Amino acid sequence: MPRSLCLIRQCLGLQTRIECSIRPLAGDNGMWTLLFAAGMSGEQPTAIKAQGPFHGPFVAQSILDSIVDSLTLHGYSLADDPQIWSLHLQGQLRKLNLERSPRVTDFQLRPER
Repeated sequence: MPRSLCLIRQCLGLQTRIECSIRPLAGDNGMWTLLFAAGMSGEQPTAIKAQGPFHGPFVAQSILDSIVDSLTLHGYSLADDPQIWSLHLQGQLRKLNLERSPRVTDFQLRPER
């Protein structure tokens, strides 16, 4: 399965969309995360979520496969649509990386003399 995909579901004449992406976290430490954006097609996403971190892309991929299997049981189907919310997912990844990185304020700026 690809590392980025789109699922759609028709309900009451509206199309619900979920975009999923597997991305490495910053730091070259082998940690990966799953990113999700969900909402109505043609609009801004109403939810952006992340799961993880996971040790390596294969672990993240197996979790994504399980999620996709569950969503297809609930009426979603894989779509060949391009990702329209990739900037939202990139923003969520940036936020996760900032939360995990050490901050300048975490260090003593003037060492003891």
